[in-house]
Amino acid sequence: MAKVKQICEEKLRPVIEEMGYELVEVNFEKENGGMSLIFTIDKEEGVTIDDCEIVNKKIDPILDELNPTDDKPYTLVVSSPGLDRPIKTDRDLKRTLGKEIDLTLFAKIDGQKLFTGVLKSYDEKTVTLETAKGEKTFERDKVANMKLVIKF
Repeated sequence: MAKVKQICEEKLRPVIEEMGYELVEVNFEKENGGMSLIFTIDKEEGVTIDDCEIVNKKIDPILDELNPTDDKPYTLVVSSPGLDRPIKTDRDLKRTLGKEIDLTLFAKIDGQKLFTGVLKSYDEKTVTLETAKGEKTFERDKVANMKLVIKF
């Protein structure tokens, strides 16, 4: 399964980026009794159903030629990451600077795993939040998950 993901990311990222989209991630997973090959895409102004259809039509024939699953059947899915998408990459962090996020750690620090605050800065090793208790910096390799706080 990792091989399928790697092949798809390597061969299709340039195609998708050339179309003006960001390839957020590729997953090959069991879903509804069969396998799904899921491409999650994004763009600055957000992704519509039409965008998903355009990318699907472009990459489907390329996938047929690549045959990353070695003839194992799958359903091709192209989707947007949604509002509650995980913040994973530097590009995600840049887009989220100055916004409130929830940051979850793998292990507790000072008795807690979940921290909420405004994303102040980041680098390749750390993420800094302005929390209710002041500025706090976390090692990125200790962070399990980060998501934008969505207020309605």
